[in-house]
Amino acid sequence: MSNFNRSVLRAGLLTAGLLGLTTAQAAPTVTFQPFVGGLPQVTSLVHAADGSGRLYAAQQDGRVQVIENSRVRNTPFLDLRPLTRAGGERGLLGLAFDPAYRSNRRVYVHYTDQGGNTVLARYSAAPDFSRADPGSARVLFTAKQPYGNHNGGQLAFGPDGFLYLGLGDGGSAGDPQNNAQNLASPLGKLLRFDVSGDAARPAAGNPFISRSGANPYIWAYGLRNPWRFSFDRQSGDLVIADVGQNAFEEVDVQPRTSKGGENYGWRVREGRVCYEKNCGNQGFVAPVLVYGRNEGQSITGGYVYRGKAVPALKGQYVFADFAAGTVWAAPAQGRTWEKTTLGRVSNPSTFGEDEAGELYVAEYGSGRILKLAGK
Repeated sequence: MSNFNRSVLRAGLLTAGLLGLTTAQAAPTVTFQPFVGGLPQVTSLVHAADGSGRLYAAQQDGRVQVIENSRVRNTPFLDLRPLTRAGGERGLLGLAFDPAYRSNRRVYVHYTDQGGNTVLARYSAAPDFSRADPGSARVLFTAKQPYGNHNGGQLAFGPDGFLYLGLGDGGSAGDPQNNAQNLASPLGKLLRFDVSGDAARPAAGNPFISRSGANPYIWAYGLRNPWRFSFDRQSGDLVIADVGQNAFEEVDVQPRTSKGGENYGWRVREGRVCYEKNCGNQGFVAPVLVYGRNEGQSITGGYVYRGKAVPALKGQYVFADFAAGTVWAAPAQGRTWEKTTLGRVSNPSTFGEDEAGELYVAEYGSGRILKLAGK
């Protein structure tokens, strides 16, 4: 969530073929139906995979709200307002439920504390799952943040059962401390944790776990501000939307078969071009999709659609741009993805996926959550 300035729109007209070839294809017809309102500044929207049908909306100010039967409960599930410093790109930024939530009642949050630093913490839900017990807090991981922006945000469990956290490069502009390429720093990285025990440990198989001086939690690096990422519920592939600097927003993909260690290029490269002079390739993983600042200025990652409400959208990655408000879809296949325009909403800050695979998008300012549907 960064660089919220202009909103200039330009529709993409091609979709990707298996080998990066493109053929003309019309965008699926999608409507954005009002689902609930009264939830401003939603930063994360998730389900608990517990069969309840509930959705949980994390608000930037520190509250986690419960959406049940298309209504928002009066009482928050969790209230972290006394703990977090909210505003700008800080606050409650990520929320995830343990895959074994029905038995262990564990909930994980990512927020910036009163000092502006990253906190990963665990809470336990009450036996009736009505709320999280504020007294159950256990801080699992912290990271010093040198600036007030590029805190990353997303928190999610992968198909491997490990917990992933996306952190930005620490902020300012141009990654002045070169954090994203520094393996000693957790910033500008995708981190992977084993939280099966009472503490957080580096997940087995993390690529730099045995390298002297490297942060053992690192799974991938070279990221500027991975505000939203998601796992395709069918393939298990990881799709990362990384907010750009001056020229390009990008989407990166890590296959489920990956052993980790990918370098996505920042700050040496932005998108598919050099950010630093004479950068070369240096083994960087190229993005599957980029778009320029004439189309948007802050990518909001979404999900590969696996629901039933919009059959024509199946297998396509749905994402948006916060500044432009444009919502796009791109077939999630091949080395190069091409997007088509689905529509426009107001300041899309996050997408959410329910237990059935249907998608929702939150409007940051209006407080509305919209559900994607066919016509």
